Amino acid sequence: MTTDAAHHIAVLVPSLRGGGAERVAVDLSNHFAMCGARVDLLLVRNEGPYAGALRKEVNIVDFDKDRATRCLLPLRRYLRAERPQVMLSFLNHINILAVIAKRLSRVDTRLIVSERNSLVRFREGGLNRVLRSLTALFYPMADGIVAVSQEMKLELSRDLGLPDKRIVAIPNPVDTEMIAGLSRHVPSHPWLHDREKPVILAMGRLVAQKNFPVLLRAFHRVWRSHGAKLLVLGEGPLRAKLESQVVDLGIRDHVDLVGFQDNPFGWMAASDVFVSASRYEGFPNALVQAMACGLPVVSTDCPTGPREILEDGRWGRLVPVNDAEALASAIIKTLDDPTPPDVRTRVKAYQPDQIFRQYAQILQIPDEQLRYTA
Repeated sequence: MTTDAAHHIAVLVPSLRGGGAERVAVDLSNHFAMCGARVDLLLVRNEGPYAGALRKEVNIVDFDKDRATRCLLPLRRYLRAERPQVMLSFLNHINILAVIAKRLSRVDTRLIVSERNSLVRFREGGLNRVLRSLTALFYPMADGIVAVSQEMKLELSRDLGLPDKRIVAIPNPVDTEMIAGLSRHVPSHPWLHDREKPVILAMGRLVAQKNFPVLLRAFHRVWRSHGAKLLVLGEGPLRAKLESQVVDLGIRDHVDLVGFQDNPFGWMAASDVFVSASRYEGFPNALVQAMACGLPVVSTDCPTGPREILEDGRWGRLVPVNDAEALASAIIKTLDDPTPPDVRTRVKAYQPDQIFRQYAQILQIPDEQLRYTA
């Protein structure tokens, strides 16, 4: 362990709820703290299931605010008082806040912002249009930008005119050993133990981005041909609409919206196909996690991430966005495929030690101050 002049790292994220950014923030905080760095995890509000996953060495700084904008002055005060060598922030609106706070505090802290989602969302108008302008204005003021896929790096450079040399593509880490251990705990849900009916699994917040209405229409076709079941892990504001659609399609007895699950990996290991119908992504964690469980996958060819992860369809079928018929056909072909690819092989590219080393480079953490562990 490093004891002298430990590198001081601040990690800024909204909360410890069940999102991909929050998971990566926790994993990075734990890793760097374990390696001897001084790590402050800065939270808009300390809430969510990932709190229990933090190592005791990670110092939580809870601003305890109900919205990110109210953290501007507390964050400025923190930077002035603590002066960490580097701060890593996650999610677009938080990144903009971090840039403003650093400029107001006038400290020499190195600021790295991590963009987590495709810029396609900026085409939706309203607040997203404002965020696009703010992103183009403030991101160049950061010392570095992390994109979670090569395609997203291209988006940031091409669509916002951000300097390519300041952007680094770093995918999310996938801890295959941890996932393998947790995947042995198969839930008691009866569909997971009835091997006569194939089980389709989907996972994500019940929001427009994930495009569950298209998935439900596709599943209706799969159910009619294969008598399949569909399990959806996740919670969100569209639950009532999706439940209504399930009834309208006549598949109420074959679809279960089971809600958020702390351990989705047992569900993945016991299912037959994982499906992502998203309109856009950044780096779809659930897709790679399902692959880590050995589950065959089908995904929309949405920006960004799936094509890169699946290497143009080598590791799973890709279909156009918003095409329920194509999605259904791909699911059926995957169910009927006697020799699916060994998707676990692909996931080896996302081992945590490799990803953490890439973050250490852009954060400019000296090797001698960190003892890397696999």
